[in-house]
Amino acid sequence: MIEMHKQGFYEKYVKRPQDFLCALAAILLLSPVMLVVAILVRMKLGSPVLFKQQRPGLHEKIFSLYKFRTMTDQRDEKGELMSDEIRLTKFGKWLRATSLDELPELWNILRGDMAVIGPRPLLVQYLPLYNVRQHRRHEVRPGLSGLAQVHGRNEISWEEKFEMDVKYVDRITFLRDWEIMGLTIWKVLKREGIQGENVATVERFQGDKSRD
Repeated sequence: MIEMHKQGFYEKYVKRPQDFLCALAAILLLSPVMLVVAILVRMKLGSPVLFKQQRPGLHEKIFSLYKFRTMTDQRDEKGELMSDEIRLTKFGKWLRATSLDELPELWNILRGDMAVIGPRPLLVQYLPLYNVRQHRRHEVRPGLSGLAQVHGRNEISWEEKFEMDVKYVDRITFLRDWEIMGLTIWKVLKREGIQGENVATVERFQGDKSRD
């Protein structure tokens, strides 16, 4: 039997106001950086500056996630988009390596779509592929960073990521959130786990292998 998530005092009364204030402070502090990045994206990659994509959030409710654009719109002779490896430029790789492309997600936190810490919001098409336990990652708001991001990020398997997501859901505390936040800053500065070995972008989740 799958144990469902129960909110503690911190999660119920403190986490959301804390996330709002942290995101607001970060936007005010980093607004000059965001402006410079926006200008560089416009110059190097063109318009639009922001990448918008539908992602599942709390209780799998769909929301629009925003990031700085990192890929071109380069197309083949048939008018179809080229592969990610071709469209991801050197500048785009740098944005991802520094995690600067994630800064617009601070607006998602202000809106209540996301939290500072929580399971990362993934693609909508993954929803039918999760097993029952993996679906539990959506019992909380998705996060700008999470337990999986500070323990391997894209260098660990999907199954390992999802297991860490559920572990986080089952134990959300003030100290744990701030520990993950501190580790996130450290990982970003060290540029660890940005992508899997020999791939330009993250390998797609193919489904729960145990169900095959």
